[in-house]
Amino acid sequence: MKTITGFQVKKEAQEQIILVTCYDYTSARIINESKIDAILVGDSAAMVMHGYETTIQAKLPMMEAHVAAVKRGAPDKFLIADLPFLAHRKGLNSTMNAIETLICAGAQAVKIEGIYDHQDFISHIVNSGIPVMGHLGLTPQSVHKIGGYKLQGTNTSSEERIFEDAQRLQENGCFSLVLEMIPSKLTKKITESLTIPTIGIGAGPHTTGQILVYQDVLGMNTNFTPKFLRTYLNGFSLIKQALNAFSDDVRTFKYPSEKESY
Repeated sequence: MKTITGFQVKKEAQEQIILVTCYDYTSARIINESKIDAILVGDSAAMVMHGYETTIQAKLPMMEAHVAAVKRGAPDKFLIADLPFLAHRKGLNSTMNAIETLICAGAQAVKIEGIYDHQDFISHIVNSGIPVMGHLGLTPQSVHKIGGYKLQGTNTSSEERIFEDAQRLQENGCFSLVLEMIPSKLTKKITESLTIPTIGIGAGPHTTGQILVYQDVLGMNTNFTPKFLRTYLNGFSLIKQALNAFSDDVRTFKYPSEKESY
């Protein structure tokens, strides 16, 4: 999928939209040759690539560098960039400057968490020609406010708020909506009420598509085992095995061989 039109086409055809979160050129090259539809350069780069405990440390220069690297590696995939922590909370000029940076780095759309007090900004961004993906449920940039990474929409009031926010994001021009860590029943209700696609992560099967982090799909983080995650490779063990085999060959003078020497 190279353009935004593919999202609505797939929804109308009742085909699932598949995304992964990616941060680097080498991984992006592999994704570019895969069946994955689109890529999100997420602010989770702060955690996955830089070892921070939250996404809050993903500042604009970090995101710009990751977006540019992924774009070079996956020129054939639609590319969305997370607007980092507080980038959309410091006034319209600051927001538009941050978006300009990410779009010029190679993103074709931006993802913005939540809606409170910046829904007018979303309309302005969309009217400026920039596609916006919404994000409701667990919003990691608000981790300190919500008290950790936990299921959202678990009572009537929060369920109603998330549902109403989804309608508002659609009305403000979002082309799609990420639903993270909410009950499957609520996901189904939202998806059926919207004309735009929903993309789930930890939100059950009743969405227009799903997204997971590239490293999580490949089983690279053995300490991350949430209920919603299915790994498709034991990447951590396989890579460790390969590194140990290389070490053993060097120590026993099996590498490099005469054939591998000049």
